[in-house]
Amino acid sequence: MDSRESLRGKVSDEEWQARIDLAAAFRLVALFGWDDLVFTHLSVRVPGPEHHFLINPYELLFEEITASSLVKIDVTGHPVEPTSYMVNAAGFTIHSAVHMARDEAKAVIHLHTRCGQAVSGMSDGLLPLTQTAMIALHDLAYHEYEGIATDLDERERLVRDLGEKNLMLLRNHGTLAVGESMAVAFSRLYFLERACEAQVAMLSAGADRLHPPLPHVVDKVREQSSPSTMKMAGERLIWPALLRKLDRLDPSFRK
Repeated sequence: MDSRESLRGKVSDEEWQARIDLAAAFRLVALFGWDDLVFTHLSVRVPGPEHHFLINPYELLFEEITASSLVKIDVTGHPVEPTSYMVNAAGFTIHSAVHMARDEAKAVIHLHTRCGQAVSGMSDGLLPLTQTAMIALHDLAYHEYEGIATDLDERERLVRDLGEKNLMLLRNHGTLAVGESMAVAFSRLYFLERACEAQVAMLSAGADRLHPPLPHVVDKVREQSSPSTMKMAGERLIWPALLRKLDRLDPSFRK
């Protein structure tokens, strides 16, 4: 089947909803200016026992992606059914590592934003300089840059570095977020990206002019932004509002 045709009614209701959410995430990344031409990936696990995933067709800009244009792939990054789109199997290396190692990781987002890359290349990484940074910081891991992610052996080291965390700065590379749904993964990534943007702006004034928070406040924010709190915020508050925004601007992501 030509993947440019609508798949609505031709896949399960659960898969169709996953496609809508993933297509929405791509559109939001483009809307926020976080895209990098056709590069980087967002992926979701297809509901069911097959260990299949949905990922972006390589040649489409994020602003062009629809629910039906998403490509279904296996754990190696290769299509499991005919598609007219090109797929970057090597680009799935990072995603497959997380999906394979953590069953609850239904959604994975990896970006190359300007500020995300900037903070990933700072020796101190993300600093607890803003409320947003403190929300992200206690859930943040780091992974050293090993070159363009085409080496399957890197998956083991990436998973080891991520551990139980849900956010990662890929050193000298970009940002990563994991979630039990796209709503949760996107919400987590939003806080990390906003924290990186604020840090880059603050450091432009000079490191000696920064005002660090009181030490106990960082721990307080950790308690206030527990995983259950962030899950509720993502699924019940943030994601529905973002979908309404997309529907007002351009609902074609649902096709």
